[in-house]
Amino acid sequence: MHVYAFGSVCRGEITLDSDVDLLALVEGHDPRFSQHKYSIYSYKKIKKMWQDGSPFAWHLFLESRLLYGSDGEDFLQSLGAPAKYQQYVADCLKFLSVFETAQNSLKQSRESKVFDLSAAFLSIRNISTCYSLGVLGLPNFSRHAALSLVDGGLSLPLTPVSYGILERARILCTRSIGRDISDAETDSVVEEFGKVDSWMRAIVEHARQYERIH
Repeated sequence: MHVYAFGSVCRGEITLDSDVDLLALVEGHDPRFSQHKYSIYSYKKIKKMWQDGSPFAWHLFLESRLLYGSDGEDFLQSLGAPAKYQQYVADCLKFLSVFETAQNSLKQSRESKVFDLSAAFLSIRNISTCYSLGVLGLPNFSRHAALSLVDGGLSLPLTPVSYGILERARILCTRSIGRDISDAETDSVVEEFGKVDSWMRAIVEHARQYERIH
């Protein structure tokens, strides 16, 4: 059994609303680990992710820190670097689809606004991470990954205020912490979604061009 910390605590991005992401590697069911507190994986599953070069495998390889190993060894580091990430176009398209679903839901109703805004934030963050890892070769797993795509005309066309609202929604949705999102705040963010949609499509097109060349 191995236990790791990963995420913002390992990147030094601690804020008042940060949590500690924990990973447990186990063989079979282990009642000591709750799915509410740990990301729980089998060794077989982790090895498959390493072989596939998944973004999460790269995230763990670059940023995880061993807290406990029953054999005294760092299992993840013993695997070496994950395989090259190949699925970046498909993953970028997937997160574009997540964004479009959230955008359409918000245009129709405000009943699930926190969930929809949270999904929009997740899609913006993750498409940026997939692009940075697959195309730029400069993986960025930060919650602010989208703000780092400043070259090639890919700067996120979202005001800092709107980005902050989306970030609040994500924290509200996942941890129930923070101020609620008003309808006025939601309206202000949705007004910018057309530009964000075009930005995400540009990322997909850049990724496709890179895939054709490489």
